[in-house]
Amino acid sequence: MTHTHAHITGTPRRRSAAVVVALAAAAAGTGCGLIEDEQTISIMVTESAPFQEPVEMAADRLQEQGYELDITYVTDIVQPNQVVDRGEYDANYFQHLAYLHHFNSANDTEVEPLFSVYYAPAGLYSLQHDSLEALPEGAEINLPVDPSNNGRALQLLADEGLIEIDESVPVIELTQDDITANPRQLQFVETDQQSAAQVLPDVDAGFSFVRLVAEAGYDLEETQLAIEDGREEISTPFTCVVAVGPDGVTDEQAQALQDAFQSEEIEQWFEDYQGGVLEYSDVLTLDNAEQQWTEFTEGDA
Repeated sequence: MTHTHAHITGTPRRRSAAVVVALAAAAAGTGCGLIEDEQTISIMVTESAPFQEPVEMAADRLQEQGYELDITYVTDIVQPNQVVDRGEYDANYFQHLAYLHHFNSANDTEVEPLFSVYYAPAGLYSLQHDSLEALPEGAEINLPVDPSNNGRALQLLADEGLIEIDESVPVIELTQDDITANPRQLQFVETDQQSAAQVLPDVDAGFSFVRLVAEAGYDLEETQLAIEDGREEISTPFTCVVAVGPDGVTDEQAQALQDAFQSEEIEQWFEDYQGGVLEYSDVLTLDNAEQQWTEFTEGDA
């Protein structure tokens, strides 16, 4: 099993139809060559526990089915969609639907979800104050800088009555321009979402994925001021998926990947991780992902 850890761009794994036909003809007499490639699935994954550990478990399960999962770990959130869109990798696993939608819109890429793996709840946390009511006038609040999670943070602040927003704007499109009232004169700073827990000592409060606060070693009960209610219009956009590019994967590869990632072992891993700060999700499957994605991107989900 090949587990590559370098930050690379890779080489194209998909070939034109003409080349594939030619290779098939050449391989017909030897019984080797083309089939070998079909048994290898390349995937780019972000290097953090909720992605790295499940993908290693999936690789073991795929190996039992005769597939080799060729894994490349990276730390950025741009390259995985670029290489999958170009066909240099078969799949990626690092993002939720809202981020994928924003990325495709901004970069003219055609990456689509194959199936879901988990939903990452988020909340508002503070090391300085014990409650939302204790936040002072002009409190400094840290928000994620990326558009999809930025709107998610603003929605939570509105749900908790700290600000008012234009309710007609979908959560994944919300920006500070959509704030219609800020009675407590909250001040916002924006940082990379992955550093949300590290920023907490420097602000009155900050929006963060629950898991990042737990991974930073903070007590969730002591630091949590508010948490998302998990309603569908919040949980669906922020459900993390395995995604593929325009060339996709074969039906057999897709089924093998789903069987591996949506397995009882991986469901149990998410239940156990950091006391259950992540929620395993099989809401998107090969049977409904295309329809769900279409509805989501057209604003109907």
